[in-house]
Amino acid sequence: MWFFNEWLFRFPFAVAMINLVIWTSSCNGSRGTESSSMDANRETERNRMVDQYIVPHGIKSPAVIAAMRHVPRHRFVPGMYALFAYIDGPLSIGHGQTISQPSLVAEMTDVLKLKKTDKVLEIGTGSGYQAAILAELVDKVLTIEIVEPLARQAEQTLAELGYKNVRVRVGDGYQGWPEEAPFDAIIVTAAPDHVPQPLLDQLATGGRLILPVGRGIQSLELYHRTAEGYQRKTLTLVRFVPLVRSGEN
Repeated sequence: MWFFNEWLFRFPFAVAMINLVIWTSSCNGSRGTESSSMDANRETERNRMVDQYIVPHGIKSPAVIAAMRHVPRHRFVPGMYALFAYIDGPLSIGHGQTISQPSLVAEMTDVLKLKKTDKVLEIGTGSGYQAAILAELVDKVLTIEIVEPLARQAEQTLAELGYKNVRVRVGDGYQGWPEEAPFDAIIVTAAPDHVPQPLLDQLATGGRLILPVGRGIQSLELYHRTAEGYQRKTLTLVRFVPLVRSGEN
């Protein structure tokens, strides 16, 4: 069983210290960080990240693996953490929010079984990294972030990287994006204390919803909508930041 801690890395000092240890360990026997950081694209580091953290976790989809190799994660984190962008750990992005660890991004994306023609809703844009991964895989990504500065920064980064199939909205993700429904898949990257009914309602028949649910230690749950209703599966334990709603931020 996997356990992912998305909370610990909300604190900058903890981020710097813990990730420095992890980074030193992961780079043992490989080229030094000075030479790799000189590469603006940092492709070698991304490939190492995938080979060390993504493939060993059982991700087999060629499309997901290719997306993880292609999207420049270092462009989605604050400059002070850019050195640590390709370790398998979450990082603070400010405003009490985090960018998820790469293996968790890959796992959540993989279980959605996405197709190139799909339309996907993301709740909790954050840095925009998950949206970029999705944009590599599907026709259309709509993503909602309640923290406006994060939404605007993500929108800018996605535009700079050339993602034209992503739309960013500032708003309460609990309500979804009803005028764009139904969605072939919905992914929630912050934890509500229960499954939002509007998201279930906006899922297309045959579609999948993945989200962490609960407070403290949460369960990562996958819902599959069928003609008869919803099938629910608990995947693992996780720890995400809470889903912020209007009036709470």
